[in-house]
Amino acid sequence: MTAPEPANGRALPPWWAVLLVALAVAALAFAIGRFSTFAAAGAAAAPTSDSPEAGFARDMQLHHGQAVEMAMDIYRTTQNDGVRVLAYDIATTQSAQKGEFYDWLVKWGLPQSGGPLMAWMDAAGTSHPHGGGAARPTDAELMTQMGMASAEELAAMRAQSGTTADCTFLGLMIRHHQGALPMAQALLRLGHEPRALAVAQGVIATQSAEIDLMTSLRAGLGCTG
Repeated sequence: MTAPEPANGRALPPWWAVLLVALAVAALAFAIGRFSTFAAAGAAAAPTSDSPEAGFARDMQLHHGQAVEMAMDIYRTTQNDGVRVLAYDIATTQSAQKGEFYDWLVKWGLPQSGGPLMAWMDAAGTSHPHGGGAARPTDAELMTQMGMASAEELAAMRAQSGTTADCTFLGLMIRHHQGALPMAQALLRLGHEPRALAVAQGVIATQSAEIDLMTSLRAGLGCTG
C-alpha cells in the first residue's frame, strides 16, 4: 500500500515515515495471513449463520463502510498532510477488509444480513449485555455503542472546512475505532475460525495504534472538545 504524495510537495515528518513503514508491514501481514490460514479454515466446519464469525462479518461490513465514507470525505477536502495520509490508509485498509468480510459469508454459504446488530456478542461477557430479560437496545442505541456517527454528525463535518473539519473527523473516527474494539475482542473470545481470529487481532492492533495517532494529531491541531 502506497500513500499519496503530500499535496503541497513537502516531505512528511520522520515519524510519518516510520508509521508508513509499519502500515506497509501490517498490510503485508494481512495478505500473508489471509492465505496462510486458508487451509486451516477449510479443514474445520464452516461457521453457521448464527455464529460469532458471521455476526462479526456482517456488523463489521456496516462499521467499516462508514469509516471508509468518512475517510474519503476528509481526504478530498483536508489540507493537512497528516490527516490526508491517515484518511487514505483508513479508506484503503478498511475497504479491503470489508471485501474480505463479504467474501467470508459467500464462502460459508451464508446471507450477508441476518440477526440483530451485535446479538452475537451476548455470550462474550462484554460491556454490551443484551440478555437477562432486559429490553434489548434499539438499533440507534446499538449504532451508538458501535461508535457510529449519526447522519447529523456526518452532515456537520461535511459542512465544515479546514482545521475545524479535521478536528471533527478525528474525533468521530476515534470514537468509531473505539466502537470496533469490543467487537473484535468478543470474536477472539467466542470464535473458532482461524482467519477470522487473525483479522480480529489485526483490527485490535491497527485501530488501537490509529487511536493513539489520531489523539496525537488532535493535540497538534489544537482541537478542543
